[in-house]
Amino acid sequence: MSNIPKKRNALGRGLSALLDDNNEVNASARGEARSNSNFTEIHLENIETNPYQPRLDFDQTALEELAESIRVQGIIQPITVRKLTPTKYQLISGERRFQASKLAGLKKIPAYIRTANDQEMLEMALIENIQRENLNAIEVALSYQRLMNECELKQEELGDRVGKNRSTVTNYLRLLKLPPDVQAGIREAKISMGHAKALMAVEHIGSQLELFKRIIVEGLSVRKTEELARLIGDSTPSKEKEAKPTPEIAAKNPEIVKLQERLSSHFGTRIAIQNDVKKNKGEIRIPYVSVEDLNRILEILDL
Repeated sequence: MSNIPKKRNALGRGLSALLDDNNEVNASARGEARSNSNFTEIHLENIETNPYQPRLDFDQTALEELAESIRVQGIIQPITVRKLTPTKYQLISGERRFQASKLAGLKKIPAYIRTANDQEMLEMALIENIQRENLNAIEVALSYQRLMNECELKQEELGDRVGKNRSTVTNYLRLLKLPPDVQAGIREAKISMGHAKALMAVEHIGSQLELFKRIIVEGLSVRKTEELARLIGDSTPSKEKEAKPTPEIAAKNPEIVKLQERLSSHFGTRIAIQNDVKKNKGEIRIPYVSVEDLNRILEILDL
């Protein structure tokens, strides 16, 4: 009998309830390879990657280092998978170990087998990665957004799931409102979370971009960035601060906003949807900040 609790209750009890490594492995998996009381060894070729993986970028050098460690010491922590067919499995967590094991030339990998539907897969993968992997701040923010949108969680509930207070969750989510090239700077570790928070205090995108460029070129500290952000705010004319939303923004309904957030989460960039209600048409804009970023988006589109 599966020890996976019902979706909502399990998530409320935290990651340990979802990924309880003390559970007995599914008996049907024992016949494939040498098994232990807790896990089974599975052929790497029988495992497919996790479509809900929140990490977008894997450092190749770090993977090679992990592969060398695996060659010497083997896999210390088994990956976690779910069973799709009698011989096929899908990753829930442990993609770095999975990829590094292939680099190391392994044929099999130790794995815990769990029963999970697509919804539970998403929850497990996102929470496990947020808590265990060294995600960059944008990847964390996108994971938080996906948990809220696709698992229908409020910020307070999300904070409980990931062990963070609401203000921390809010600060991460606000990163997704920054211009795409600033988000790329966070991804590539050109600026820190402290720099990003200072940039978020600047209201206008043009001013954010100018300050972002100064941070890169001049190597500004977080404190200096905060000072400049305050000066920019103080110099903004009061009428400009009190400007009303444009008709386009004001006309957006909650469904369009929600769709825009989901698309932004999916593509890892700030998607803009312009919707003309009267003409019943519009457009979707997908910005990119470099050729590499464009290729990443094209890969997601399978083009």
